[in-house]
Amino acid sequence: MTRGALTREEILDAAAGLVRQHGPGALSMRRLAAGLGTAVTSIYWHVGNREQLLDALVERTVREMGAVRPAGRTPAERIVSVARGLRRELRARPHLIAMVHERGLTERMFLPAQQALVHEVHAAGLRGARAAEAVRAVQFQIVGFVLVERNRERAPAQAPAEGEVWDPAAVPGDPALSRALSRPADPERLFLLSVRALVGSLLAPDAPRGHP
Repeated sequence: MTRGALTREEILDAAAGLVRQHGPGALSMRRLAAGLGTAVTSIYWHVGNREQLLDALVERTVREMGAVRPAGRTPAERIVSVARGLRRELRARPHLIAMVHERGLTERMFLPAQQALVHEVHAAGLRGARAAEAVRAVQFQIVGFVLVERNRERAPAQAPAEGEVWDPAAVPGDPALSRALSRPADPERLFLLSVRALVGSLLAPDAPRGHP
């Protein structure tokens, strides 16, 4: 591949792939050039040095996270769709998200999703502090859930394992509960359950406001 055939976006795609798979520490200009079949000087010519490359990756990640769009017929459905999309995007690029955070751009990254949520809570009739609390509650639920998921995935093997802890005889009168808890959790199902319950509560006409 010659320099003339190589584009900046191709370099960023390849760099993002390395970071997603192996983390920022694995990203070197030499390794990137080798993967693209070009000279290191060509990488510098298109994106500058390594720090400039990382900055470009962060900026692109911020833009990509802003592409989450609501879908659905009702405000509640659209809020849930934003939550699902944001969770999916956060899970798809943990190392890149960490880089965004380290560069102090987390709030800007979340702004488009917040704006989409504001539009939907307004459509549901919420205003003022109650609307702001609803937006933040949904955002915290998404981020908190993703952090728990990541922690569970990185946790060492447990002994006894999740499926070995619960004995059907441990809860008299409800052996089905013990059997269900002995099976692995379904994160997607739990996420939808929790977000739908939260959104339903937040959008209810008589929903109480939180207090410090």
